[in-house]
Amino acid sequence: MSEPEHQIPLSQKFAGLREHIGPDGLSWGHVLEKVGDQGFGLLLILLSLPSALPVPAAGYSTPFGIALLGLGIQMVKGMERPWLPEKIRNAKLGPKAANKFFQAGDRMCRLLEKLIRPRLAVMTGRGGHLLMGVLVIIMACLMILPIPTTNTAPAFVIFLIGVALTEKDGLFGLLACFVGIAAVLLYAFVLYFAWHLISEYGWEGLERLKDVIKD
Repeated sequence: MSEPEHQIPLSQKFAGLREHIGPDGLSWGHVLEKVGDQGFGLLLILLSLPSALPVPAAGYSTPFGIALLGLGIQMVKGMERPWLPEKIRNAKLGPKAANKFFQAGDRMCRLLEKLIRPRLAVMTGRGGHLLMGVLVIIMACLMILPIPTTNTAPAFVIFLIGVALTEKDGLFGLLACFVGIAAVLLYAFVLYFAWHLISEYGWEGLERLKDVIKD
């Protein structure tokens, strides 16, 4: 008899998705078909992963942030199955990119599998689901902001939320809340610093801000 879906390790779920990579890659619509019955958790993990990884992910944060914003709104509305717009459903990961993508997810999830387990059920019930949906909306909005190199923190918060929902681990949900607060404080500091530089140096202050962030 096959294992219940929530008992299958996350790394095995990534391995299962890799099996569906064809010669032309894998569309997000196909991914949605495979993870839709598992709710929002795994899709949040997949869409946040490119920006959550501590490596450059140019071009991913804004479109994926918009998709994650939509998922957060759906969570708040109490929808049971995630939905993606047609444009995103038709978008494809090339075979090479898809393999690297799922390999990275596999490695990250293997590191977490020793720590995650079902617990603190109140955080994965309806109330916790609503709270984490609001957090996804806030973090997705931060991801959409065109501030260089600052997308990792909010994307990682969404990644933790995805882990919490997929594995029914409310403790990871609480951890996501704390990291989310830290991410909001980080953005508040960056925006304040940007305003200060613009008020002192004009629009040239933005170039100074980019240099500071890079450093």
